[in-house]
Amino acid sequence: MGYDPSKWASRREESLFEFNSTLAQVVIGVRRSGKSTICHKVLLEHGIRYSYVNLDDDRLLGMEAKDLNTVLSCIYQLYGTDVPCLFLDEIRLYPFSFSEYCAYHGIDTSGITTKAEASRKSAFMDYIVTGGFPELQNLRNKRGYIESLITAILEKDIKRRFKIRNMDALRKIANHLINNACQEVNYDDMSSIFGISDKTCKKYADYLRQAFLIQVLTKHSFKSKNRIRNPKAYIVDPGFQNNRENSMAGENIGWRLENVVYIELLRRCAYDFRDVYYYKANPRAKEIDFVVCDKDQAIELIQVAYEIDTPKSFGRETSALIRAAGPLHCDHLTLIAFSPTRDVVVGGKTIHILSATEWLLS
Repeated sequence: MGYDPSKWASRREESLFEFNSTLAQVVIGVRRSGKSTICHKVLLEHGIRYSYVNLDDDRLLGMEAKDLNTVLSCIYQLYGTDVPCLFLDEIRLYPFSFSEYCAYHGIDTSGITTKAEASRKSAFMDYIVTGGFPELQNLRNKRGYIESLITAILEKDIKRRFKIRNMDALRKIANHLINNACQEVNYDDMSSIFGISDKTCKKYADYLRQAFLIQVLTKHSFKSKNRIRNPKAYIVDPGFQNNRENSMAGENIGWRLENVVYIELLRRCAYDFRDVYYYKANPRAKEIDFVVCDKDQAIELIQVAYEIDTPKSFGRETSALIRAAGPLHCDHLTLIAFSPTRDVVVGGKTIHILSATEWLLS
């Protein structure tokens, strides 16, 4: 096909492909995160002959199940009958992680000089504004790209699939959730704001989740009814927050860092089949941003804060971890912040303070 994969960015998910499996494997993820590219890359690098069909082609619009035999016939005519297997094992692909972003832009991720550290911090500040969509990196008109991407997600991935009629409400809900990333979703408020039922608000939010525009974080609880209440919404890539119309996300770096950490946790936990929740003992309690669980056992509590340099901010974040350690029976306590990596002992428990950039690059 004339591709040269040696010039393409390497992705961590490449290791998840199983070429000796007889099962189909599926690569899923948000639009333009590089799903097609990673498939081309691994197939070419492993010397596997394959056929290619772009089912997003407008000429295939309206295709039904009865038309698949026609498509298969065309594949045989174009590529021969020796076609490869499909992919099924649900490799979830995200836009560039911060580590992949640095690799793409040639950022020194291991140097210990002041210059190297400053370069990494500068790259992170760019990353939480620009985001990690591969095609976006060298574009001047980033807003045009993001707006066209959101339109494609809403029109092609949601409207067509779920037969949406009230597209204006869907767009408003999408913008609302993006603007309020890292916050609890209040469907009653959304219903009042947008003049539609809370049931419709829940459906539309779930459609946005299925299209990978947002990711939902549920509360840690051993009761199922509590886990489905008060979910928090995050966006799959920070580039969505600024580069679009109706962008009122603000400049809260703490929330942006929290969003990036959650998406990175999803990447990492997928390899070990672990789950991530947030924890809040009661409505007035300080919440724990992330609880990483292996089945029903909490194995790490993670708090995210941009600034912990003052005694007040340090005490607020560390005390929340200490209070949650007992009820959750977990002593692996982590605080991710823009602060030097070190261990501190608070209330008789060790808290691992990790530099945000070091953690993201580890």
